[in-house]
Amino acid sequence: MPRTGNADRVTDLADLDAGAARVLVVDDDPRIAELLVTTLRFAGFTPTAVGSGTDALQLLAAHPPELVILDVMLPDVDGFDVARQLRRNGHRCPVLFLTARDTTNDKVTGLVLGGDDYVTKPFSVAEVIARAHALLRRVRGDTSTVLVYADLRMNDETHEVRRGDRLIELSPTEYRLLRYLLQNAGRVVSKAQILERVWQYDFGGDAGVVEKFMSHLRKRIDVVDPPLLQTVRGFGYVLRTPSR
Repeated sequence: MPRTGNADRVTDLADLDAGAARVLVVDDDPRIAELLVTTLRFAGFTPTAVGSGTDALQLLAAHPPELVILDVMLPDVDGFDVARQLRRNGHRCPVLFLTARDTTNDKVTGLVLGGDDYVTKPFSVAEVIARAHALLRRVRGDTSTVLVYADLRMNDETHEVRRGDRLIELSPTEYRLLRYLLQNAGRVVSKAQILERVWQYDFGGDAGVVEKFMSHLRKRIDVVDPPLLQTVRGFGYVLRTPSR
């Protein structure tokens, strides 16, 4: 079963338009499938779930997704066989295996058959979302040095940040924090995810650090309307315009 206690860390969103990413969830446990679909949709993906390998292969043939989250222990066709058939049919979408099998041999088998990553049960939904974004980012690539949202613009080559025509001075940590929020613009990220990505802390780090730096960042970024840095109570923070 998933570690649902981490639900508040759910939306690691990377620098992708997650809403354009179609994800196929293949798991015969309806509770896990429902949780993953709900979480993926909240994170901005477009998920579909099926409960068998046969249904997965049929759906893959009719409507190829951009990512497959695939349970290994399925009631009809083994998840490894689904991945093997998927690759044999020419599908190159990344595959994230989700399974209770955690031996090295099983992991190697999954990766050799064309899987791209492996999450073992029990899992945190935050980890699944983070890995989904990492896989999509790897496939799509990220070569841009300029991040833009509304009238906020960050140039990684010059390390300049502007809000409209106004040049904003940021410390290195504030810069990294804003960059992460820009990469995830429009999507909610949790304090734990910010700690992990900006400070490289494991989950369980000091969330007060994030609150302090978000307060400092707001004073620099939201000096003009509309305010872009918003708190989503119970979930985290998001960079978006108030109308969204």
